[in-house]
Amino acid sequence: MTTSNNDFFVIKALEDGVNVIGLTRGTDTRFHHSEKLDRGEVMIAQFTEHTSAVKVRGKAVIQTSHGELTNEAE
Repeated sequence: MTTSNNDFFVIKALEDGVNVIGLTRGTDTRFHHSEKLDRGEVMIAQFTEHTSAVKVRGKAVIQTSHGELTNEAE
């Protein structure tokens, strides 16, 4: 599987304790990495041969090449 080194996304925490969880590729999807961000912290990440999805818990702004969104977590 080919991945582009240019496919990255930005997550900016709008509150303390935002969790960013990386999920694996393959037949069994599993958690393989997590980070906790505090208000104002920014994480720049990209999808890789190991990471197929990312789960964001907590209020954050997520920016991708497809646009920007703010999740609705309370």
